Amino acid sequence: MKVLIVRGGWDGHRPVEATEMFRPFLAANGFEIEVSESTTVYGQASVMAEVDLIVQCVTMSQIAPEEVAGLRAAVAAGTGFAGWHGGIADSFRASSDYLQLVGGQFATHPSKEPGACGGDETDNFLRHRVELTALGREHPITAGLDDFELTTEQYWVLTDDLNDVLATTTHPVQPWHPWHRPIVSPAVWTRQWGRGRIVVTTPGHSLDVLGNPNVRTVIERGMLWASRTASAS
Repeated sequence: MKVLIVRGGWDGHRPVEATEMFRPFLAANGFEIEVSESTTVYGQASVMAEVDLIVQCVTMSQIAPEEVAGLRAAVAAGTGFAGWHGGIADSFRASSDYLQLVGGQFATHPSKEPGACGGDETDNFLRHRVELTALGREHPITAGLDDFELTTEQYWVLTDDLNDVLATTTHPVQPWHPWHRPIVSPAVWTRQWGRGRIVVTTPGHSLDVLGNPNVRTVIERGMLWASRTASAS
Protein backbone atom coordinates (compact mmCIF):
# COMPACT_ATOMS: atom_id res chain seq x y z
CA MET A 1 0.00 0.00 0.00
CA LYS A 2 1.19 3.51 -0.76
CA VAL A 3 0.23 6.76 0.93
CA LEU A 4 1.02 10.19 -0.47
CA ILE A 5 1.24 12.96 2.11
CA VAL A 6 0.78 16.36 0.48
CA ARG A 7 1.48 19.32 2.74
CA GLY A 8 2.05 23.05 2.60
CA GLY A 9 0.03 26.24 2.51
CA TRP A 10 -0.44 28.42 5.59
CA ASP A 11 2.22 27.65 8.22
CA GLY A 12 -0.10 28.35 11.13
CA HIS A 13 -1.53 24.84 10.87
CA ARG A 14 1.97 23.35 11.16
CA PRO A 15 1.65 21.12 8.07
CA VAL A 16 5.01 19.40 8.52
CA GLU A 17 4.73 18.71 12.25
CA ALA A 18 1.06 17.75 11.98
CA THR A 19 1.55 15.20 9.22
CA GLU A 20 4.66 13.80 10.88
CA MET A 21 2.48 12.90 13.88
CA PHE A 22 0.73 10.27 11.76
CA ARG A 23 3.72 8.85 9.93
CA PRO A 24 4.44 6.12 12.55
CA PHE A 25 0.80 4.99 12.46
CA LEU A 26 0.80 4.76 8.68
CA ALA A 27 4.09 2.87 8.63
CA ALA A 28 2.86 0.46 11.30
CA ASN A 29 -0.18 -0.29 9.14
CA GLY A 30 1.92 -1.26 6.15
CA PHE A 31 1.94 1.92 4.11
CA GLU A 32 4.89 2.95 2.00
CA ILE A 33 5.05 6.70 2.58
CA GLU A 34 5.82 9.38 0.01
CA VAL A 35 5.79 13.07 0.93
CA SER A 36 5.26 16.00 -1.43
CA GLU A 37 5.63 19.62 -0.40
CA SER A 38 3.71 20.69 -3.51
CA THR A 39 0.41 19.90 -5.19
CA THR A 40 2.20 19.54 -8.54
CA VAL A 41 2.27 15.81 -7.80
CA TYR A 42 -1.50 15.71 -8.36
CA GLY A 43 -0.88 16.44 -12.03
CA GLN A 44 1.46 13.46 -12.46
CA ALA A 45 -0.87 10.68 -13.62
CA SER A 46 1.72 7.93 -13.44
CA VAL A 47 2.47 8.71 -9.79
CA MET A 48 -1.15 9.12 -8.79
CA ALA A 49 -2.14 5.79 -10.32
CA GLU A 50 0.01 4.00 -7.74
CA VAL A 51 -1.34 5.81 -4.68
CA ASP A 52 -3.83 4.07 -2.39
CA LEU A 53 -4.34 6.98 0.00
CA ILE A 54 -3.73 10.74 -0.07
CA VAL A 55 -3.38 12.58 3.24
CA GLN A 56 -3.54 16.30 2.55
CA CYS A 57 -2.59 19.17 4.88
CA VAL A 58 -2.58 22.31 2.70
CA THR A 59 -4.44 25.31 4.10
CA MET A 60 -5.62 27.99 1.67
CA SER A 61 -3.01 28.20 -1.13
CA GLN A 62 -3.80 27.73 -4.83
CA ILE A 63 -4.02 24.74 -7.13
CA ALA A 64 -3.61 24.58 -10.90
CA PRO A 65 -6.51 23.23 -12.99
CA GLU A 66 -4.49 20.22 -14.16
CA GLU A 67 -3.58 19.41 -10.55
CA VAL A 68 -7.14 19.41 -9.23
CA ALA A 69 -8.19 17.41 -12.30
CA GLY A 70 -5.55 14.83 -11.45
CA LEU A 71 -6.69 14.68 -7.84
CA ARG A 72 -10.33 14.24 -8.83
CA ALA A 73 -9.45 11.52 -11.33
CA ALA A 74 -7.35 9.62 -8.79
CA VAL A 75 -10.10 9.66 -6.17
CA ALA A 76 -12.73 8.65 -8.72
CA ALA A 77 -10.51 5.70 -9.66
CA GLY A 78 -10.33 4.52 -6.04
CA THR A 79 -7.61 6.47 -4.24
CA GLY A 80 -8.66 7.48 -0.75
CA PHE A 81 -8.49 11.13 0.31
CA ALA A 82 -8.30 12.20 3.96
CA GLY A 83 -7.34 15.18 6.06
CA TRP A 84 -8.26 17.46 8.92
CA HIS A 85 -9.19 21.06 9.65
CA GLY A 86 -8.02 23.73 7.18
CA GLY A 87 -5.65 21.28 5.52
CA ILE A 88 -8.58 19.76 3.64
CA ALA A 89 -11.67 21.88 4.45
CA ASP A 90 -10.05 25.27 3.77
CA SER A 91 -7.84 24.42 0.80
CA PHE A 92 -7.86 26.11 -2.60
CA ARG A 93 -10.78 28.45 -1.98
CA ALA A 94 -10.81 29.61 -5.60
CA SER A 95 -11.26 26.10 -7.05
CA SER A 96 -14.90 25.10 -7.37
CA ASP A 97 -13.82 21.69 -8.68
CA TYR A 98 -11.89 21.04 -5.47
CA LEU A 99 -14.79 22.23 -3.31
CA GLN A 100 -17.16 19.88 -5.11
CA LEU A 101 -14.77 16.99 -4.58
CA VAL A 102 -14.28 17.48 -0.85
CA GLY A 103 -17.89 18.41 -0.09
CA GLY A 104 -17.35 21.20 2.40
CA GLN A 105 -15.76 24.61 2.77
CA PHE A 106 -14.71 26.43 5.92
CA ALA A 107 -16.72 29.63 6.36
CA THR A 108 -15.64 30.90 9.78
CA HIS A 109 -14.76 30.00 13.36
CA PRO A 110 -16.81 32.23 15.66
CA SER A 111 -14.99 34.16 18.36
CA LYS A 112 -15.38 34.82 22.03
CA GLU A 113 -17.30 37.80 23.33
CA PRO A 114 -15.45 40.87 21.96
CA GLY A 115 -14.50 42.16 25.41
CA ALA A 116 -12.71 38.86 26.12
CA CYS A 117 -10.61 38.96 22.95
CA GLY A 118 -6.93 39.80 23.25
CA GLY A 119 -5.91 39.83 19.60
CA ASP A 120 -4.35 36.37 19.27
CA GLU A 121 -5.51 33.02 17.94
CA THR A 122 -7.11 32.07 21.26
CA ASP A 123 -9.83 34.63 20.54
CA ASN A 124 -11.36 31.88 18.41
CA PHE A 125 -10.88 29.04 20.89
CA LEU A 126 -14.31 28.07 22.17
CA ARG A 127 -15.36 25.18 24.36
CA HIS A 128 -17.70 23.11 22.23
CA ARG A 129 -19.08 19.63 21.90
CA VAL A 130 -18.61 17.18 19.03
CA GLU A 131 -21.68 14.95 18.87
CA LEU A 132 -21.90 11.67 17.00
CA THR A 133 -24.83 11.16 14.67
CA ALA A 134 -26.81 7.90 14.55
CA LEU A 135 -24.69 6.90 11.54
CA GLY A 136 -21.54 7.86 13.44
CA ARG A 137 -22.36 5.53 16.30
CA GLU A 138 -22.31 2.61 13.86
CA HIS A 139 -19.66 3.65 11.32
CA PRO A 140 -16.23 1.97 11.54
CA ILE A 141 -14.50 5.35 11.87
CA THR A 142 -16.41 6.48 14.95
CA ALA A 143 -18.09 3.37 16.40
CA GLY A 144 -17.45 2.98 20.12
CA LEU A 145 -16.59 6.64 20.65
CA ASP A 146 -18.69 8.97 22.77
CA ASP A 147 -19.49 12.63 22.26
CA PHE A 148 -16.54 14.73 23.37
CA GLU A 149 -15.61 18.32 24.10
CA LEU A 150 -12.76 20.45 22.77
CA THR A 151 -11.48 23.96 23.40
CA THR A 152 -10.24 25.10 20.01
CA GLU A 153 -11.57 26.58 16.79
CA GLN A 154 -15.12 25.47 16.10
CA TYR A 155 -15.52 25.26 12.34
CA TRP A 156 -18.64 26.59 10.62
CA VAL A 157 -18.68 24.66 7.35
CA LEU A 158 -20.72 25.02 4.17
CA THR A 159 -21.62 21.56 2.85
CA ASP A 160 -23.96 19.54 0.65
CA ASP A 161 -26.02 16.41 1.20
CA LEU A 162 -23.75 14.02 -0.67
CA ASN A 163 -21.83 13.83 2.61
CA ASP A 164 -22.46 11.10 5.17
CA VAL A 165 -22.10 12.99 8.45
CA LEU A 166 -20.63 11.05 11.37
CA ALA A 167 -20.43 13.90 13.88
CA THR A 168 -21.68 17.46 14.21
CA THR A 169 -21.07 20.54 16.32
CA THR A 170 -23.60 23.25 17.15
CA HIS A 171 -22.82 26.98 17.10
CA PRO A 172 -24.98 28.64 19.75
CA VAL A 173 -26.74 31.95 19.54
CA GLN A 174 -24.75 34.71 21.25
CA PRO A 175 -25.72 38.37 21.60
CA TRP A 176 -22.54 39.54 19.82
CA HIS A 177 -23.18 37.39 16.72
CA PRO A 178 -25.65 38.23 13.95
CA TRP A 179 -27.32 34.79 13.55
CA HIS A 180 -30.60 34.13 15.33
CA ARG A 181 -30.78 30.37 15.84
CA PRO A 182 -28.26 27.62 16.57
CA ILE A 183 -26.32 26.40 13.53
CA VAL A 184 -25.34 22.74 13.19
CA SER A 185 -22.16 22.09 11.21
CA PRO A 186 -20.66 18.71 10.30
CA ALA A 187 -17.49 17.96 12.28
CA VAL A 188 -16.67 14.61 10.65
CA TRP A 189 -17.96 13.38 7.33
CA THR A 190 -17.31 10.83 4.63
CA ARG A 191 -18.05 11.12 0.95
CA GLN A 192 -18.06 8.65 -1.93
CA TRP A 193 -16.54 9.97 -5.15
CA GLY A 194 -16.55 7.43 -7.95
CA ARG A 195 -14.74 4.42 -6.46
CA GLY A 196 -12.89 6.58 -3.93
CA ARG A 197 -13.62 7.41 -0.32
CA ILE A 198 -13.12 10.83 1.28
CA VAL A 199 -12.91 11.56 5.02
CA VAL A 200 -12.88 15.06 6.51
CA THR A 201 -12.32 15.80 10.21
CA THR A 202 -12.73 19.48 11.04
CA PRO A 203 -10.97 19.59 14.45
CA GLY A 204 -7.19 19.82 14.17
CA HIS A 205 -6.10 23.44 14.41
CA SER A 206 -3.07 22.67 16.56
CA LEU A 207 -0.86 19.75 17.50
CA ASP A 208 -2.49 19.37 20.92
CA VAL A 209 -5.91 18.99 19.30
CA LEU A 210 -4.53 16.41 16.88
CA GLY A 211 -3.18 14.59 19.92
CA ASN A 212 -6.58 14.47 21.60
CA PRO A 213 -7.42 10.74 21.79
CA ASN A 214 -10.83 11.16 20.16
CA VAL A 215 -9.58 13.35 17.32
CA ARG A 216 -6.56 11.16 16.69
CA THR A 217 -8.69 8.01 16.66
CA VAL A 218 -11.08 9.49 14.11
CA ILE A 219 -8.24 10.60 11.83
CA GLU A 220 -6.36 7.31 12.07
CA ARG A 221 -9.42 5.15 11.51
CA GLY A 222 -10.49 7.47 8.71
CA MET A 223 -7.22 7.04 6.85
CA LEU A 224 -7.49 3.27 6.99
CA TRP A 225 -11.15 3.31 5.97
CA ALA A 226 -10.51 5.60 3.01
CA SER A 227 -7.59 3.68 1.55
CA ARG A 228 -8.06 1.91 -1.76
CA THR A 229 -7.54 -1.52 -0.21
CA ALA A 230 -10.35 -0.91 2.29
CA SER A 231 -12.80 0.52 -0.23
CA ALA A 232 -12.18 -2.36 -2.63
CA SER A 233 -12.91 -5.05 -0.02
